[in-house]
Amino acid sequence: MLIFGASDKGGAGRSVTSANLAYHRALSGDDVCYLDFDFGSPTASAVFDLPEALRASEERGLHAYLKREVGEPARIDIWDETEHRVLRERPPGSGRLVLMPGDVGGGDFAPTGDDLRRCVDLLLKLHHEFDLVVVDLRAGRSYAVDMALEATAQPEMSAVPARWLVFHRWTRQHVTAAASLAFGSRGIVAAGAARGHDEDALRGAIRFVRSAVADPESPLWSQVSPAQSVWMLSCGHDLERLAAELGIGHRRVLGSVPFEPVLQWREQLITDEDVLVTRIAGTESWQALKALAGRLTDDRCWEET
Repeated sequence: MLIFGASDKGGAGRSVTSANLAYHRALSGDDVCYLDFDFGSPTASAVFDLPEALRASEERGLHAYLKREVGEPARIDIWDETEHRVLRERPPGSGRLVLMPGDVGGGDFAPTGDDLRRCVDLLLKLHHEFDLVVVDLRAGRSYAVDMALEATAQPEMSAVPARWLVFHRWTRQHVTAAASLAFGSRGIVAAGAARGHDEDALRGAIRFVRSAVADPESPLWSQVSPAQSVWMLSCGHDLERLAAELGIGHRRVLGSVPFEPVLQWREQLITDEDVLVTRIAGTESWQALKALAGRLTDDRCWEET
């Protein structure tokens, strides 16, 4: 299965959340490949603590591969190459976890027929090799999003299941932007339909992930004043109403990730050691990411709404 991660704005938690989801699926035994299609500003190598990826991305990143500058893109075994101590101790029963890095400074580009052919061939190959392929796309209505829509519209891709996650922070601006990215006049559904996708099917393949959701009742916010707590609750209710009005209410939400300092300031994987031993990350965040990872392939969470 292909999972495309999109967001209208940078800083929506797309890359760090997608990396954590890939990590959880590998822990559960799935073979997972992570494609960093955020051309020009790839971040996955930092999240996975992979200095080797930075070196490889200078010569054999996905941008160079799609532009036919190299014969094969770099593949990095995260378990073997990471400098993250916990990840180096690969748990028994875990699946493969592979990164194909983007190019540092590669930049966005308008895909040609040759680029598209290479993209389709790569996605087909990885679909047969891995249980889950996570594709981290550049923010906004980028050429990377266009390429993903064009590639998945090709006849040979019809049997490959593909789902879309649209990430957004829990703010008015991000909620409005996420709805527009998915369902606006130039959004994913409209652009996909113009390329031959079935509009209803594509709409049904989109779910939303809310990040940095503040819970006034959580220990993290226990020191706020009563007035601040009331205000935060009021803002939350207002956002729920706005999301419902824009068609991205609870029925279209695959999951929410609480505001988590580790994710906001460090942009890293959250391991069980971070939660249970050093306690630098919250249990709620770990549980939210684990549950969200399970829902990626749970058909009940993707039934028509």
